[in-house]
Amino acid sequence: MEQQPELISGGVGGVAYPWDLGSQAIEEAILAARAALLAHLHPDGYWCFELEADCTIPAEYIMMMHYTGELEAALELKLARYIRECQLQEGGWPLYYGGAMDISCSVKAYFALKLAGDDPEAAHMRRARKAVLERGGAVNANVFTHIALALFGEIPWRGVPFMPPEILLLPRWFPFHLSKVSYWSRTVMVPLFILAAHKPRARNPRAIHISELFVTDPQLETGYFKARSRLNRLFITLDALGRRIEPFIPRAVRAKALRRAAEWFITRLNGEHGLGAIFPAMVNSYEALELLGYAADHPLRQQVRKGLRDLVVEQADRAYCQPCLSPIWDTALACLALQEADRGSSSAQVRHALDWLQARQLLDTPGDWSEQHPSLPGGGWPFQFRNDHYPDLDDTAIVAWAMQRASDPERYGAAIRRATVWLLGMQSANGGFAAFDSDNTRYYLNEIPFADHGALLDPPTSDVTARVVALLGSLDGEVHDRSALNRAVAFLHREQEAEGCWYGRWGTNYIYGTWSVLTALEQLGYDFNAPWVRKAVIWLKSVQRDDGGWGESNDTYLDHRPQDRQADESTPFQTAWAVLALIAAGECRSPEVWRGVEYLLRHQRPDGLWYCPWFTAPGFPRVFYLKYHGYDAYFPLMALARYRNCVLDNDA
Repeated sequence: MEQQPELISGGVGGVAYPWDLGSQAIEEAILAARAALLAHLHPDGYWCFELEADCTIPAEYIMMMHYTGELEAALELKLARYIRECQLQEGGWPLYYGGAMDISCSVKAYFALKLAGDDPEAAHMRRARKAVLERGGAVNANVFTHIALALFGEIPWRGVPFMPPEILLLPRWFPFHLSKVSYWSRTVMVPLFILAAHKPRARNPRAIHISELFVTDPQLETGYFKARSRLNRLFITLDALGRRIEPFIPRAVRAKALRRAAEWFITRLNGEHGLGAIFPAMVNSYEALELLGYAADHPLRQQVRKGLRDLVVEQADRAYCQPCLSPIWDTALACLALQEADRGSSSAQVRHALDWLQARQLLDTPGDWSEQHPSLPGGGWPFQFRNDHYPDLDDTAIVAWAMQRASDPERYGAAIRRATVWLLGMQSANGGFAAFDSDNTRYYLNEIPFADHGALLDPPTSDVTARVVALLGSLDGEVHDRSALNRAVAFLHREQEAEGCWYGRWGTNYIYGTWSVLTALEQLGYDFNAPWVRKAVIWLKSVQRDDGGWGESNDTYLDHRPQDRQADESTPFQTAWAVLALIAAGECRSPEVWRGVEYLLRHQRPDGLWYCPWFTAPGFPRVFYLKYHGYDAYFPLMALARYRNCVLDNDA
C-alpha cells in the first residue's frame, strides 16, 4: 500500500492538509501537466487521443478480414496478441478492465483467435472454450454476435432477428420507422438489411468453424430468442411470422427496398471517415457494398476500407482497433483545461485549436436531425473528424463553451450563436437534451428482438442536458429562451437519483453525471443551498475513498446502485470530476477537495500526466464500454488548475 504523506498544519481556512498545496508543488504539477498536454497537440491544431474498447472490436476486425478474404497477416498477428493479453484467467474476456467475463465478447474473441491460427487445443483456447460452454454456449451470445456467426454459416439465419429491407418503405406513422431509432442504430441497421436479405457466406479462406462452442447443434437449436418481457415475447412472435411471409414478398418490392437501402447508406458514407464514423456501421457498409456489386478497387470500397484501417492503433508487437475517433471532444476539453491552467487566458495553441474547431462547425450540411426540424438552421459539431449527417449536442455544447471562455469570445461569436440556436431547437419535450436527436423515446422499440442490447434509442440524459445548461448559463444573459433553460433544470431535478447523484450515460457513472450537473448549476449561478443540490454534495463526499481519491466501476451500470459498486481503487479522471464538482458547488475549501487534490499530486507521473487502466465511459451501458485515453491528460490538469484559481490565487 502506498505510504501517505505526513499531514502538516496550515493550509486553507486553517485546516491541516498534506504538503503545502498553496505553493510550489501544485504550480509545478500544473506546469508539467500543461506542457505534457501541449506535447500531444497536432500541428494542424487538434488533439486526438486513443479511444480503446473491449476485445469485440479487434476480434471483429479479424473476422471482417476473413469474411472478405482480404487478409493482412502482420496486422492479424498483432491484433491476436492484443486479444490474448486481455483474456481473463478464468478463460473468457470482459467488456472493460476489471469486469467479469462477457459471453458475447468471449465468443468473438475465441473465433478471431482461431481464425488467426491459434490452436484450439492450446491452453488459453481450452480455458476460453470451457468458460463459454459453462455459460450455455454461443447460443447465449447477443444479437450482434449471432449476426456475425450467421455470416460465417455457424448458425442458421433463423437465429438472427428478421430484418427485411422493406422496413425502409414503411410510412413514418408506422410503429417502427428508421427515424424513431438512434443514429447509431440507423447506420448499423440499414447495411445489415442488405446483408440479411442476401444471406451471404464469408469467404473464410482457412475454413475455420467453431461448432465446439455450442452445447446443441446450431441447426437443431431452438433457443436463439429468449423472451425478456411480455412485449418482447409478442415481438418474437411477430418476428417469426415475418420470417414465414418473407418468401411471398414480391420481387419488385424487394428490389425497391434494396435500392432504397443502398441509396440511404451510400449517401451517408462520409468519405474516408465512414458511415456514421463508427466501426460497426463501417464494417456493415463495406460488406454490403460488395453484395451490391462494387468491386474491391471501386473508390467507395477503397475509401471505406481506408477509414477502417485508420481506426487501427498499431504498435511494435500489438494492435487494436478503435470504435471511432474523438478529435472534436478531445480538442474542446483540452482547450478548457488549458484555459483553466492559463487563468482564463487563451494561449496561441488554444486559439489555434479553437480556430480548427470553428472550421468544422456543420452549418448547412444535411443531417438526419433536420427531418424532424426542417426549419432549424445547422450549427452543431460532430464527435469525429467528419460526420456531416450526425452532429451531436454534447460536442456542440462543449465546443461552444470552450469558445465562450476564450480571451476573445467575440472572435467565435457567430459560431457560438449558431450552436446555441441549434441546441435550443433540439430540446426534447421533457426538457432534456439527447446526444443526437430529440424526442427519440419510443421505449417499446427496445423490446424488439434486434434490441437485446437495450440501446436502440437516444433519449435525453442528465449529462448531455447539463452540458447544454452549462453553455447557456455561461452566455451572460444572452439566452433569449429562458423557458427552455428552466425546463432543462427541471428535467435535471427530476432525473436526480434517490441518493442525490445523477446517472452518467456517456461517462462512468454517477460521479460523471453528478460532476456534469453541478458544473452546469454553477454556470447558472444556482443556489447551492437548495436541498436537492446539497444532497448531491453530501453524496459525492460520502463516496470519497480512504486514499483521498474517487473511483467507480462500470459495474454500477449492472444494477443501478451507486453506493454498492465503487471501484477497487481510485482513478485520476474520476477524482478530477469529483474535485471539479465540489469546487463548482462552493466546496473549494473543504477537506474533501484538498484530499482529492493531494491524490492527484501524488499520482502524477514523471511525464506530467496520469494513467490508470480503468475504462472511463459506456458506449452502450451493460453492452459496450470505452477508455478515453485523453481523460487522464486533461481532466486532472483542469481540476488542479481550478483549485489553484479558486483557492490559492484568492488567498494570495
